[in-house]
Amino acid sequence: MSLSIWMKTLKNYLSKTLRESIPSPHWQKGFHDHVIRSSESYDRKWEYVRDNPARAGLVSRCEDWPYQGEINRLSVCDDGLGPVVRRSPGTFRRS
Repeated sequence: MSLSIWMKTLKNYLSKTLRESIPSPHWQKGFHDHVIRSSESYDRKWEYVRDNPARAGLVSRCEDWPYQGEINRLSVCDDGLGPVVRRSPGTFRRS
């Protein structure tokens, strides 16, 4: 199953569930995937996602959002054959 089809399926399922309590629309059209090529790239993407609730006006500071954190920390290493993303166990953390 492609990432695009998987995302469509996930959004469809969640929208059906949300429809009972939250009016549509639940999602913007489409999605944008990004290839993480370095630790710096990972950190930029993580900061972008972490800051979303503050950008959307849901909280004044991203640290105030109660649902943020990492379940698994990703690290990028290059063994000479190209970058590889590895998952290492992390702890869910709240700022």
